[in-house]
Amino acid sequence: MDNWEKSSVSDTETDQMQLGWDGRISAEEQPEEIQDPQPPVPPEWQQLPDEERFSLKNEVYEWVESLVYSLVVVVLLFTFVFRIVGVDGNSMLPTLHNEDRVILTNLFYEPKRGDIVVVTQPNERNEPIIKRIIATGGQEVNIDFQKHEVYVDGELLQEDYILAPTALPYDVKFPVTVPEGKVFVMGDNRNDSWDSRASGVGFIDERYILGEAVFRVYPFNSLGLLN
Repeated sequence: MDNWEKSSVSDTETDQMQLGWDGRISAEEQPEEIQDPQPPVPPEWQQLPDEERFSLKNEVYEWVESLVYSLVVVVLLFTFVFRIVGVDGNSMLPTLHNEDRVILTNLFYEPKRGDIVVVTQPNERNEPIIKRIIATGGQEVNIDFQKHEVYVDGELLQEDYILAPTALPYDVKFPVTVPEGKVFVMGDNRNDSWDSRASGVGFIDERYILGEAVFRVYPFNSLGLLN
């Protein structure tokens, strides 16, 4: 009879055998029950008492939590309170230059003369503009293009912020009175600015003022408040 059909060793004897050569291990050699591995402990924590380890972990969690909350607050502020916008063009020279970046705010904002604002009111060029408010609702604006002088309610404006005297007229005839709820704006670069002097822009409805530019954030060598 072939030796692979029957074995001369009984089942009982097989159970009692301790055979190392066939891969089986005796009961005495069975390994202890494998436990779940513990997460590694940083070397600097290994020497700390349990109380100090717990305290250190809490401090780390609190620090991470504070950082997350701070980031959320910053995102909310720059979404609903502040905005960063870029300047396109030279109409606000010398105050603002092309590609400058400024922070806008509209929190509790009330337009007033001298403010630099970004306007989204539709116009002939279909683009937002950044200008300076010269007059608000109810005020009269008059410009003498021969003397290069701007008057508001008969008062000559002292405009230290402009690049050159106002010499460029458009199609609006002066004097004009600003309707309530609107403002009159001009660029600081008076002879290279498309603004309320042109009927294509005209008076600006206050509802279309995106916000007041209050701080320049770029370029970094020009960081600072705007006035």
